[in-house]
Amino acid sequence: MNGIDLIRVLAVVAVTVSLILGIFLFTVSTRHKLGNVLLAAFILINGLDLSMLFLGQWLQQYPGALVLLITVSLLNNPVFYLYARSACDSDFRLRLVHLWHAVPFILINVELIPRFYLVEHGEKLDMLESYASIPELGWMIVIGNLQFVYYITAIFLVLKKYRKLYRENYADPAIITYRWLFQLVLVDTVAHSIVLAKDLLKLGNWGSWSNSLQLLVGINAVFILCWFVFKALYNPDLFRGVSFHLEPLRRQAVTAIDEQTQEKIDLLKTYMLEREPFLDPALTIQQLARQLKIPMKELSVLINLHLGQHFFDFVNGYRVRKAMELLRDDQQRERTVQEIFYEVGFNSKSSFNTAFKKLTNLTPRQYRNSAEAVD
Repeated sequence: MNGIDLIRVLAVVAVTVSLILGIFLFTVSTRHKLGNVLLAAFILINGLDLSMLFLGQWLQQYPGALVLLITVSLLNNPVFYLYARSACDSDFRLRLVHLWHAVPFILINVELIPRFYLVEHGEKLDMLESYASIPELGWMIVIGNLQFVYYITAIFLVLKKYRKLYRENYADPAIITYRWLFQLVLVDTVAHSIVLAKDLLKLGNWGSWSNSLQLLVGINAVFILCWFVFKALYNPDLFRGVSFHLEPLRRQAVTAIDEQTQEKIDLLKTYMLEREPFLDPALTIQQLARQLKIPMKELSVLINLHLGQHFFDFVNGYRVRKAMELLRDDQQRERTVQEIFYEVGFNSKSSFNTAFKKLTNLTPRQYRNSAEAVD
């Protein structure tokens, strides 16, 4: 099997996987429907792009359809950004204003109507012989890369806000959505860099190098799509968004705490020790405010400003101290560390170890061994 045949086989595999995954995301019943639809659209657009590797020659019989499919790639970065917004922001909805993200795709195709779509079939075929005769396709590379820089920057800003709001309002140590999107952005950046290099070599008539990178694109696509599938299987809830209507607290110098504020802080600490709400791994600041019967904003100010901690760290501190108590208890010696961290509200070993070591400078196992040595 030569290199071209291998590229086509890999492309067929990648497109088949993308179709299956896309159809699944479109049809699966879930409360995260918008996020699923946008992720499916992102996957299918990439699948269409990859299908050119084995359908391109056949589609040359239909040059109008071929060029239209090529320009669809201009929707890739905008859809990825909208997916990131929907995954992070639980209040996000698609609105007419979001159509502006499709402006480059629309403008390119409007420009191509008189120059390409409306010309005779034979002239279209002649123009397809060289990218130079269709300058709009060259502009697409420039626009696509400018889009990529803009939207990746926008996604990082969304993730930055999401992470801050999450830490101020949620106590679940596993920020699955943030990690998933961060990994996805890195993977997409690598994949885009390879495609960019391939396109530049193609424009520069470096055919052999371009074909080699084409093979790498195919391998990369199969790997990424399989990674998508495994992620979906092992992390069925990748869409735990926070409301972007919440505003991050602005850090400010806090003067002396008045008597009324101190009473509320004491009430909060007593409640945490006696009622142990932190044992709920999905505890949020909204839930804790309802339990204490005080406004959420007021509770957020107490924890984030007066106690100088994010809600995330505040709750995990109580979880760690509860774990320390259990690890010291002689009657708990038969229990594993894993059983203990689940009991105190953590849902992953790595997040438990990180929080525990941050507070004690020891791993949970080291702490238990040191407690046994003292006894």
